[in-house]
Amino acid sequence: MKLSLALLAATALTGASAFSFSSSPQVAFRPSATSLSASKNRLKIASRTQWAESRGYSDGAAAAAADVKAGLMTNDEGLEYVKLVHPDTGATSEVYLYGGVVTSYIDGEGTEFIAVRPDAKMDGSKPISGGLSHCWPQFGPGEIQQHGFARNVMWTVASMSDTSVTLEMAPSDYTKEMWDKDFLCSFTATLESDRLSTKMHVENKGEEDSFDFQAALHSYFTVSAIADLEIAGSFEGKEFLNKMVGDEGEMQTEERSVITIGEEYDRVYKGVNDPVLKDKGTGKTLAVLNEAGWEDTVLWNPYGNEGMGYDNFVCVESVKFDPVTLEAGGSWTGDMSLVPGAIEE
Repeated sequence: MKLSLALLAATALTGASAFSFSSSPQVAFRPSATSLSASKNRLKIASRTQWAESRGYSDGAAAAAADVKAGLMTNDEGLEYVKLVHPDTGATSEVYLYGGVVTSYIDGEGTEFIAVRPDAKMDGSKPISGGLSHCWPQFGPGEIQQHGFARNVMWTVASMSDTSVTLEMAPSDYTKEMWDKDFLCSFTATLESDRLSTKMHVENKGEEDSFDFQAALHSYFTVSAIADLEIAGSFEGKEFLNKMVGDEGEMQTEERSVITIGEEYDRVYKGVNDPVLKDKGTGKTLAVLNEAGWEDTVLWNPYGNEGMGYDNFVCVESVKFDPVTLEAGGSWTGDMSLVPGAIEE
């Protein structure tokens, strides 16, 4: 599975960020629902009321925030997800067991930062097109199916609270048919007062053999309009693969420090892992803090594709492009946080 950037260019991976689909019938662990006691709920209401009033919100708004419940939920199509709720800020997040994908992060001011495409299937018939979607153990095409299998299997709940959930994915008959490795993956999403933090952890549970893998969070973020978006970061002077040029893609050098999108985008920036989205339409920023493991960034947008809703999202993907070799008993961690802010005038 070892791929180099040059090999990626040579094999014309023009569809590496587009999803191909298959599904696996697996059963997720169903933890029993925990009802909140009246005293605990009163404490939450008091805490949220105090937080809301300090920011000039009404008592009604605080009460509404307090009514949002955390726990294991089921959507209208029958898929289970975990709802996270921060007790002080009222921020929320939703994490689906199918694919282990975060599909929502709403901060305490009510801004949604994670996008799900309008053509997404939310019934488990194919991977969810949106959210912080996993590409593992392969990114793009290769020896196994496009983007691997992590996004189209059921993960299980290892632990959960009102503000954090850890999901796990272990080998199954379905995964062993295409990738017979002894692994354990966990993914944790945690709501903090000022951010959503995530941790991807991969372990080689074997006793002798090593294995190689690639990893990515194929992250979809909301934008008010693609013309209002700027993406800042250490792009200037970096080489990138522009997969939209020619039949095989083309290595180019980025001359800009701030990226704007006015055409279809599919670009691999190796060595860039500090992107910041700036949306002039909302006045908001979103810093993608790749604090460990994630070394590269992919920018993708199907510009002009109305069916995909191109004008209201951009993919800014956290990627470990060069394959990781895990010896028996070894582990790898990718830490990424989403930190909202405001555009400075």
